[in-house]
This record gives sequence, structure tokens and C-alpha cells, in this order.
Amino acid sequence: MTDSLLVLGGARSGKSRYAQAQAEAFAGDLVYVATGQAFDDEMVERIAAHQGDRGPRWRTVEAPIDLAAVIAAESRADTLLLIDCLTLWASNLIFADRDLDDAIAELTRAIAGAPGRIILVANEVGLGIVPDNALARRFRDVAGRINQAVAASADRVIFVAAGLPLTLKG
Repeated sequence: MTDSLLVLGGARSGKSRYAQAQAEAFAGDLVYVATGQAFDDEMVERIAAHQGDRGPRWRTVEAPIDLAAVIAAESRADTLLLIDCLTLWASNLIFADRDLDDAIAELTRAIAGAPGRIILVANEVGLGIVPDNALARRFRDVAGRINQAVAASADRVIFVAAGLPLTLKG
């Protein structure tokens, strides 16, 4: 049975650092599931910084689209998956024109059926102003739907602001 944790927060809130610290307290194997894709120099730098923060215990698996399949393939009782992040995954799904309802349902089923521990990281993007264009509004809405579905199925949910964790569930 899965032990799942969703870590939410704004940009630069400390959510990834918090999630990594929680993961590294686990005695088993650690797998970093990366959803980000390096389409520009700034993203290349961000990915390199995240890689530099992880030690030799970590193995990285890239999953820009097929996140549920990676969970099914990689989750074991002696393994913890750190999925960072669902917000980039949302962007990837939108730009790949994937069926969002199916992808979200597959993700929540994969989390529920995973034999190992899972920590998922996502940005909370719904706290700001309403975006001024249709694509940005669609992105915000998709990210919110993903966060709600995962939060409903996760065992625990933590919101991180200014590096401080606040328990929302569990």
C-alpha cells in the first residue's frame, strides 16, 4: 500500500527542498522522477541545479508525459519515488494535446496502486490574479485540477510557504 505525500507551494517556496529532505530520510532506494524538459538555457540551469542538490543515492528517471507508466514500472516496497513536478507535467500534457481527464485518472490510479512510497511536488498556481490570456488560464485550471485530484488521493498533503511546512492533510 502506498504512502503518498503531496507537497504544494508557490515558486521558490522551498517545496522541492522540503520534499527532498523528506525523501532522504527514507532508508531504501531513491528515484527522482523528472517531468521537466530543457527547452531553453534557463531550464537547463534549473535542471542542473536540482541534479547538483541530489547525492549519489539518487537515480533519475525522466517522465515528461507518461508519469503513470513510470510509477507502475519503478515503484517497489523498498523504493521511494520523488516526482518533481506535477506543474511541469501539466504543461507537457497541454502542449502534447493529451486527454487531461484520462491522464489525471491514470495518475491517481497509479499512485493508489503503487507498492512503494511516493512524494509528489506541485506548484500552487491558483493564489494569484486571474491570468490575462486563454492559455495561461487553461494552464492554471489544469494545474488546479491535478492538484485537487492528487490531494484527494494522497495520504498526506503539505503546503510550503517561505520554507515553512503547513500540514493540510494527514
